[in-house]
Amino acid sequence: MSMSPLTAISDGFVVAKRNLIKIKRIPDLIIFTLVQPIMFVLLFAYVFGGAINVPGVNYREYLMAGIFVQTVAFGSGLTAIGLAEDMQKGIIDRFRSLPMSRAAVLLGRTSSDLVNNALVVLVMTLCGLLVGWRIRDGFVEAVAGFALLLFFAYAMSWIAATIGLSVRSVEVAQSAGLIWLFPLTFLSNAFISTDTLPGWLQPIADWNPVSSVILAVRDLFGNAPAGAGRGSGFPAEHPILLAVLWSVAILVIFMPLAVNRYRRAAAR
Repeated sequence: MSMSPLTAISDGFVVAKRNLIKIKRIPDLIIFTLVQPIMFVLLFAYVFGGAINVPGVNYREYLMAGIFVQTVAFGSGLTAIGLAEDMQKGIIDRFRSLPMSRAAVLLGRTSSDLVNNALVVLVMTLCGLLVGWRIRDGFVEAVAGFALLLFFAYAMSWIAATIGLSVRSVEVAQSAGLIWLFPLTFLSNAFISTDTLPGWLQPIADWNPVSSVILAVRDLFGNAPAGAGRGSGFPAEHPILLAVLWSVAILVIFMPLAVNRYRRAAAR
């Protein structure tokens, strides 16, 4: 059955609403999602912050962009787990029997997880303000920073969707959806300047998409160090452009892959 893009969006909205109602009925899901970023903010601000020095900027302000991006990246794991759970419980089969767009399941899942990420970012923003973080640039730049952050979060959800549809159990999805994020987020400028890394690791960390988004968000919030601490080369000079390009590239690659995996998984 051929479905129009408008139908796919409409059906996707219904699926997204279904996923959000599930969170409302099981509040533990959102509570435990919020605990981790709050712990990271408090630990790095009050425990490790005194031992880490980044020239030219208050460490708590330097820290927050890294926590923001790390949190939404790890939040993409919910997409992988949610799709794997729906597959295991046969819900995907029920969706297939309905006169709805095949793209709706993926659009609904990624959209609902974007709403979840937005709520997490809001709570983290309040927590950051309490520990001394401030936005130093204007309102427009701040809105652009949050928009870029959520755009990256949405792109990462499509990677997670591909993973969630490629495995056969929720347990595997929990591991596969998160384990690759540890080197991606920690080999970045999230918590330290890439200038402190061994020489051969610095370009890898500078070109890491997580580093690009973090530096872009720091620039838009007015929290980036000047000169030393930014890294070097094109990533340091054009972080906003590179962050947008990375996010678009992820969507271009993984949206078709996720749709293809959905078709194969639904046909099992």
